[in-house]
Amino acid sequence: MKSTHTTYPVIILQKGKEQAVKRFHPWIFSGAIKHKPAEVKAGDLIYVADASGEIIGTGFFEPDSIAVKLLAFEQVTVDKDFFQKKLQQAFALRQQLNLTHNPQTTAYRLVHSEGDGLPGLIIDVYGKTAVLQAQSVGMSLNLELIASAIQEIADLQLDAIYNKSAEAMQRMGRQGFADGYLKGSVSATAVSENKMQFAIDWEQGQKTGFFIDQRENRLLLKTLSGGKKVLNTFSYSGGFSVAALLGSAQQVVSVDSSKKAIELCAHNIRLNGFDTDTNPCLAVDAKKYLEQMPEAQFDLIVLDPPAFAKNHHNRHKGLLGYRYINSEAIKKIAKGGLLFTFSCSQAVDRQAFEAIVMAASIDAGRRVRVLYHLSQPADHPVSIFHPEGAYLKGLVVEVQ
Repeated sequence: MKSTHTTYPVIILQKGKEQAVKRFHPWIFSGAIKHKPAEVKAGDLIYVADASGEIIGTGFFEPDSIAVKLLAFEQVTVDKDFFQKKLQQAFALRQQLNLTHNPQTTAYRLVHSEGDGLPGLIIDVYGKTAVLQAQSVGMSLNLELIASAIQEIADLQLDAIYNKSAEAMQRMGRQGFADGYLKGSVSATAVSENKMQFAIDWEQGQKTGFFIDQRENRLLLKTLSGGKKVLNTFSYSGGFSVAALLGSAQQVVSVDSSKKAIELCAHNIRLNGFDTDTNPCLAVDAKKYLEQMPEAQFDLIVLDPPAFAKNHHNRHKGLLGYRYINSEAIKKIAKGGLLFTFSCSQAVDRQAFEAIVMAASIDAGRRVRVLYHLSQPADHPVSIFHPEGAYLKGLVVEVQ
């Protein structure tokens, strides 16, 4: 749809650099830009033209990260109607996935950034609350418009919309962005995930309040936990811990360096009918715990750390971190034990992650077999033209 009402500044690409855009990749790096109007600043909407001057896309100018993040591969006006259509398409997909009105699972991702054609925007739904997280300046400047567009989705039936973008903006060096409600006001609530109950704290918690991306992996762990002693490291609010207990684990030990996270983990264990005397929740450093724990104490270990490699600059250091914790876990796990190991670092692809787990197995001097290759669920879709969107990598391995 051609714009007849709005004109945005035009960024012109170097000759040949339009090819990635024509293959529907939504990122344009600074080196691809031939000309940028002097008045363009971070978060501005711009058109992108090839070297001949033909407009081939519309997006946000984002000099603090990737130079341009494209919202469309044509000339469009980005207004409430634009966001409304994108959000309606995202909602329709979640309806198709049986997530929008499923009493057994009341938390899901409504918008997954590039996977839903809205780079820099995350929207997670917890019951009747939507939590928005802008990960680009452009999106942060349009959150009220987006919140207004969300309310037009009648079937969503939201009581509250919360903006949780300040931390992401601070990481980009942007100050002056505050979290807060854009609609309504709701105290933290509990959600259901495959009949498991979890308290969600979107105001004080990490990310948007919960790691929805591990939903299917928690369900798998539940089926494999029967009779096992389980260690859940980097446990945050205890998603894997609850899954293991409901899967008839003999005992679960949860470890996280954050006292606040461990308190929430303990609360969630009790919420699901288990006690924390026999299933302790420990506010200690997970790496140190792995180092100091005795051998063969656990039959199943979960390694779900935060992103050790947040970008390509610290990729090598991140890989060393993954190698170390995997080596320690593989050394210590009981014979025949199962290791659920993950990386959520976008800068570490699946091939690199699996090579690190192999290196850790060599370090540990034990034979290891891969049983499952794990990823993110369908409400975290990945554009086939943007493979970088497949950020969550996981393996289940058996250690002999």
